[in-house]
Amino acid sequence: MVRQLSVGELARLLENGASCLLVDVRQEWEHAVAALPQSLLIPLGELAERADEVVAPGGTLVVAYCHHGVRSLSAAAMLEAAGHRDVVSLAGGIDAWSREIDPRMPRY
Repeated sequence: MVRQLSVGELARLLENGASCLLVDVRQEWEHAVAALPQSLLIPLGELAERADEVVAPGGTLVVAYCHHGVRSLSAAAMLEAAGHRDVVSLAGGIDAWSREIDPRMPRY
């Protein structure tokens, strides 16, 4: 079962300097509209063949995110199947981030 992380929990982790690898599984145009800083863009449809690009040193939390948190559930499951141990899906996605954490982040 894929674990989920709330946007508030992610904001606290990032604020405290936790080691996180943010993997955006949306399309390029979505990433161009709004994205979390320093996130790795790998659209969900390409993730299976590009999973080796997700390199997370020990102790790094891999956070998959999308628009509303649906695609990221599938992405987190794929990454777990590819051998990543500490993977979560961002509940509510970038939309929740813009509503609850950073209202300056564009919504679409």
